[in-house]
Amino acid sequence: MNSLQANICLLFVTLCWSTEVIIFACIPSTVPPFATTCITSLAGAALLVLSFYKRIVKELKRDKSKIIRHGALLGILNCTYNVLYLYGLKFFDVSSGAFTLSMTAVVLPVILLTVRQKVSVRTWISALMVFLGIIIALGSTANVGQVQGAVMIGIGCIVRAVYIIILNRYASEEDPVAISAFISGIVGILSAVLLFVTEPGGFASIPWNKQIIASLAIYSYFIVGFAQTLNIFAQKKSTPANATIIYSSEIIFSIIWGAVLPASIIDKTALSPWIILGMIMVVLGNIIEIIPSRKAAYDEA
Repeated sequence: MNSLQANICLLFVTLCWSTEVIIFACIPSTVPPFATTCITSLAGAALLVLSFYKRIVKELKRDKSKIIRHGALLGILNCTYNVLYLYGLKFFDVSSGAFTLSMTAVVLPVILLTVRQKVSVRTWISALMVFLGIIIALGSTANVGQVQGAVMIGIGCIVRAVYIIILNRYASEEDPVAISAFISGIVGILSAVLLFVTEPGGFASIPWNKQIIASLAIYSYFIVGFAQTLNIFAQKKSTPANATIIYSSEIIFSIIWGAVLPASIIDKTALSPWIILGMIMVVLGNIIEIIPSRKAAYDEA
């Protein structure tokens, strides 16, 4: 896999992640969010273990303590930023929330700079384009009441940026399937603890029916098992900054779903001129980052 192929994989992973808005729309608001995260994470981990049992056992025999340590750290970071996003998004609508989440694309290069890691000029230009897209899209809708949510999501973006940097390093050291299974397992366990702290009724409070079961099953396989593992595979040939810029394209997919799908499935997204202009800026930022430079193409030839 070369860098262009890795970028295409990351773009496909982002497309998969954007369908969360559709899947979650099929799950009633009466289902506790931590229950959804717990069930899908544990089910995704179980699917990976059942499908790749020998491969995961082989990795454990190679260096059990390291893979457990790496999986635990990534799982804790993953769960932390998801909790911050979960509560922060309550202050925003679908389109505004999607743009706010993409601030990770701006935060991550800054973190890399502070730890004295090289960031290419192309990535800085791409991050600037994404940042301008976010400012343009949110400028007309921002209000004082969103400050608390923005702070929570801002902290979540910092945590996610750290997660992506560490994940990128571990992707070259660990087997993608094995580390993905451990991350999912840790997230599931932590979500279970948070569920019983926030919802005394736990899983008993879920109004089980065929639609909920189907939605959770699709999410477990498609988002947790497949997309997360493919993401780690692609990270082997990518950089943290490069991956984060591509992740920002989730805005585009999420807003498209909200604009074209019927209101009976998800809340409709109103496409204002500012949101459309913001989307164009994000797309341009991604194009700059995804298209390989001549030097990169020559190096991989």
